[in-house]
Amino acid sequence: MNGLTVVRAGALTTVQDLGRPGHAHLGVGRSGALDEPAHRLANRLAGNPARCATLETTLDGCAVRADAAVIAAVTGAPCPVRVDGRPVAWGAAVRVPAGAVLDVGRATSGLRSYVALAGGVAVPRVLGSRARDLL
Repeated sequence: MNGLTVVRAGALTTVQDLGRPGHAHLGVGRSGALDEPAHRLANRLAGNPARCATLETTLDGCAVRADAAVIAAVTGAPCPVRVDGRPVAWGAAVRVPAGAVLDVGRATSGLRSYVALAGGVAVPRVLGSRARDLL
């Protein structure tokens, strides 16, 4: 995937992967997706290995514009999902055309939703992981 433009960040949207275990002796927590099965499923639906980074949204979702056409999947907390204002399936692979906005809405139950994009979310790795550690 070429890139994303954040249209709406949401209250707490972070990039997460499977974390960085094995660094506690350095004072570095594992971090990673809080709902690992939902993270893994989103990646599987988007055609990615489980280790690829996803966007983890908290409660109120996010919206991103795709620079190039991409397959996306939203799992975890059920929520409305739209592409350019049109409803699309939650928990399934959907095509997001170039220039279209993928809008992940407020969770209807649960807390965290996961947005996987084919090819993953490429941000710099720190200690082997792309997971954001808020501590």
